[in-house]
Amino acid sequence: MTLPELLQLSGSYWSTCTLHAGVKLDVFTPLADRSLTVSQLARLIAADERGLDMLLNALTAMDLLSKEEGTFRATPFSAEYLSTTSDTYMGHIIMHHHHLVVGWSRLDEAVKNGAPVRRRSSHEARAAERESFLLGMFDLASLLAPKVAAQIELNGRRRMLDLAGGPGTYAIHFCKRNPDLTAVIFDLPTTRPFAEQTVDRFGLSGRIAFRAGDITTDDIGTGYDVIWVSHLLHSEGPAACAAIVAKAAAALNDGGLLLIQEFILNDNRVAPLHPALFSLNMLVGTPAGKAYAQGELQEMMKAAGLRGIRRLEIDLPNGAGIMAGTR
Repeated sequence: MTLPELLQLSGSYWSTCTLHAGVKLDVFTPLADRSLTVSQLARLIAADERGLDMLLNALTAMDLLSKEEGTFRATPFSAEYLSTTSDTYMGHIIMHHHHLVVGWSRLDEAVKNGAPVRRRSSHEARAAERESFLLGMFDLASLLAPKVAAQIELNGRRRMLDLAGGPGTYAIHFCKRNPDLTAVIFDLPTTRPFAEQTVDRFGLSGRIAFRAGDITTDDIGTGYDVIWVSHLLHSEGPAACAAIVAKAAAALNDGGLLLIQEFILNDNRVAPLHPALFSLNMLVGTPAGKAYAQGELQEMMKAAGLRGIRRLEIDLPNGAGIMAGTR
């Protein structure tokens, strides 16, 4: 790394906060299909002209807007991903990232004390923050779930559990891919309305049910041919994770398949970058969570009595991977 790169890294939050402000103020939606002056947009979003002018110029410098003869317009990219009218809107996950900033600014406290400095997003009592988390997870999963479902063979398997499945994005796409499959989404009671609405929107209410509970304390049922556990373990400590994996393995039929998707560290824990940073996100926001190394996940699965443990050859972003094992 060079000194200029170090200084750019140190100040990169300026760009992050500029993007977050643009999404929070929703400047991209009115600019997605027309050009507006600062004054026109300021009236639409009830913002100060001086501040908005600075924000729009910065967003233009970041190639998220274009500026011509004193008017601004969204670029094709930002119109696709940052306008609320777009089917591929990514603003929910960006707002989730925004809600994490305050906690990350206190990372030194979390490191010194070994304790979180904010509440878990999945348990967040404030509706706006919980909504951005749930919708953001849904949006991201919607990009990956069809690809994942297409590469995992589930022929002959009839009943799936989507453990801590949120709105059931993966259950939905596994069921779409496998017409004989039914599924149960298990998650916190606060997730039920969003999950049931989402399942209904895909026309799968007859095949996908919701079961409310806390994975650490409540019964998850039995008789499953496949259990999907996606991005759950990183929110818990090693002992709790081992218990979750054991509970899931015990809920499988003989020959049942357990699939665990996580941001997976190499066994020396210094790569890939995203899982290493994600561990800090768990330090800031959970009592004991962290990213796990592949060897750690394998040991949990082995201790749960699973066999044929392997990492599936599916290319996923941000250091994510899928571990598989059979009961």
